[in-house]
Amino acid sequence: MTLLRFLVRYSPAMVVWTSLAALLSGAFSTGLLALITLAMNRHGSLGATLVVAFCALGVGRFLTNALAQVTLAHFSQATTARLRLDLVAKILSVPLRQIEELGAPKLMVALTEDILEITQATLSIPIFAFNSAVLLGGAVYLAWLSFPVFLGMFIFGVVGAVTYRLLIRSGFSHLVAARDGQDRLFQHFRSLTEGIKELKLHRARRESFLREDVARAAAVCQRHSVAAELRFILAQNWNQMLFLGLIGLILFLLPRIEAVSQQAMTGYVIATLYLMGPLAGLLGSLSVFSRANVSLRKVEELGLALSALPEDNGAPSPGRFASVPFESLELVQVMHSYHREREDDSFMLGPIDLAMGPGELVFLIGGNGSGKSTLAKVITGLYPPAGGEIRLNGVVIGDKNRDDYRQCFSTVFSDYFLFDRIVGATGADGDRRAREYLERLHLNHKVSIRDGVFSTTLLSQGQRKRLALLCAYIEDRPFYLFDEWASDQDPLFKEVFYSQLLPELRSLGKAVLVITHDDRYFDRADRLIKLDYGRITHGHGAGLEPAIPA
Repeated sequence: MTLLRFLVRYSPAMVVWTSLAALLSGAFSTGLLALITLAMNRHGSLGATLVVAFCALGVGRFLTNALAQVTLAHFSQATTARLRLDLVAKILSVPLRQIEELGAPKLMVALTEDILEITQATLSIPIFAFNSAVLLGGAVYLAWLSFPVFLGMFIFGVVGAVTYRLLIRSGFSHLVAARDGQDRLFQHFRSLTEGIKELKLHRARRESFLREDVARAAAVCQRHSVAAELRFILAQNWNQMLFLGLIGLILFLLPRIEAVSQQAMTGYVIATLYLMGPLAGLLGSLSVFSRANVSLRKVEELGLALSALPEDNGAPSPGRFASVPFESLELVQVMHSYHREREDDSFMLGPIDLAMGPGELVFLIGGNGSGKSTLAKVITGLYPPAGGEIRLNGVVIGDKNRDDYRQCFSTVFSDYFLFDRIVGATGADGDRRAREYLERLHLNHKVSIRDGVFSTTLLSQGQRKRLALLCAYIEDRPFYLFDEWASDQDPLFKEVFYSQLLPELRSLGKAVLVITHDDRYFDRADRLIKLDYGRITHGHGAGLEPAIPA
């Protein structure tokens, strides 16, 4: 069983402890069943011994059952947190290109819906163990009362187990289909949040998105989930009907086969009725476990896929590059390729020869689709080159030192994400520096900072980019890369960016690469590098210079 293997791997001691507590609780419940039957068939007043035994068994059942559930409640939440942390750690260690191919919806469903299903299943384990113990104890008690009755219950149980298995097998396939439908549904949810402006502005697209995309995906999930539930309900009620049939045989057939006293008949019927509740609970737990198995299989498939990919975060080596002054960055015959969406060919970047040094301001220009952003990701180490070499201070960058290499860059990409915390800038001095930049960027009336945390990031697009620029400044790394930073800025801040901020970084000895279309400011760069269909164009047009300066 996938879920059981998972639990044993994560916490074998918890599984043993919880199961023992639940089994003890079930044993106490079986003792209560025998005691109740004995008391009902007893003539005259009940003795003090029966009363004391009843109280002792009741308290024992309560304590062991509560202990099992409390223990597992702590474990289930700890397991949920640990599983999420493991998944996030794996996602962070996988190369960016593979993460982009997996897609955000699959990752979000695994981190939310699947984890919740697994948590619900872990909380059901004490109930499952308790009901199993009650059924086992009740069977032993029935065998002691009458072996033929026990044999009949055993035969009915085997028939019920076989038919239940057949019914839930088809239900399991529907659960898998429903889970696959959730991936598509989360994809539409992402479209909803990221494309809300376009949906607001286009009534036909909005209605089509609601009716054809969201409604269809939700209907697929609903149809398969209901189909699975129907099979689980049918299986559960079929087994209860078998138990009722067994009671009917006890009441109407057994007295004709052998002489049965009234007291014995009462014991058989009470025991069988008492076991119907645990049986229903046991079968209900199995449906929960089936859902959890589907979710866990998806999570494990995602985890295995992530683990099978090459590790992108090598062992940290603080100071490998940071302690050495930045001298040069070289790209030698670097190439990178990827399959373009909705097209049958692959885009090839390179071969690229490029060199940059400290205190140099370089503008990277070119048309849309020329490969500028891809080159930026290759330069910063987010995409490993398929060919050629990247060298920092003459050291070749490979899998073992790529993550250390990435720590030399501060970036603001066109699709940047703005965090509300500046890492490494806490304390009074960090806040003071941040406030100076907030004032220079005209954000001090909108945003304040305390202990490295911004008061808000709910700003306009241009203001958010200025705040991202502030974060890059505070990081104080040797290489800065800005991808169309000024595209959302008004003329005033464009002038500030090109005439003040970039020259200031250059004067501090930083290497700065700016992807831009603002030809008005091309003369502010030390060099212009033009990219055309993945290749650098040399010497075609005013201001263009070779990628590797003479």
